[in-house]
Amino acid sequence: MLFQIQNQIDPMLTAAQQAVPVAVADTVAETVTENSIRVFEMAKSGGWIMIVLAVMLAFAIYLFIERLVVIIKATKEDKTFMNRIRDYIKEGKIDSAIKLCHKEDTPSAHMIEKGITRIGRPMQDVQVAIENVGNLEVSKLEKGLVLIATIAAGAPMLGFLGTVLGMIQTFFNMAQNASGVIEIAALSDGMYQAMVTTVGGLIVGILAMFAYNLLVSRIDRVVRQLESRTMEFMDLLNEPA
Repeated sequence: MLFQIQNQIDPMLTAAQQAVPVAVADTVAETVTENSIRVFEMAKSGGWIMIVLAVMLAFAIYLFIERLVVIIKATKEDKTFMNRIRDYIKEGKIDSAIKLCHKEDTPSAHMIEKGITRIGRPMQDVQVAIENVGNLEVSKLEKGLVLIATIAAGAPMLGFLGTVLGMIQTFFNMAQNASGVIEIAALSDGMYQAMVTTVGGLIVGILAMFAYNLLVSRIDRVVRQLESRTMEFMDLLNEPA
């Protein structure tokens, strides 16, 4: 008799154990869906300022990815590049050295190419020509960074503007209440907008600030690389024949 009862209980326990994870998974899925809806609804409550912040965030992300790809490409260079340039110059193969610079197509290669075309002139003229090209290459890498910095500084201010507008709406609702009884429902919309726009502006501003600082650090690395290549090339020209 005990064995029969045990045989009946075991399938029931197994079914219950299988049903619990399914129920938990359904509950988690519903919770995630509800949270997603709440976040979207919260963003909508911010009004038109949240739309502007969303556009600014999308633009900042685009600029960050585009600049990061360009900067990473600028840092990639053949480790044997300067050795091959040295060999070509010592052998008098100036055209081959220029072709190699064209093939490399990096800021360092553009600088070295300008220096090669100035071989035979005073060393000061060669160095000035190389530095001018280096400054132009760095300015190309910095293209768009001003916009990211503007977003980093402007997004929190725009969020603060939404805060002020929300508080104005709140006090306006209070002023329209002739009964003198303040209801939370009449004040919630304006206060909600005020808080949402503040958070949205801070999020966009913080992300843009981190993106800007990361790009600046990458560009500083390129600048140090350009300075190193300039010194190597000038030392190459000063080597005895």
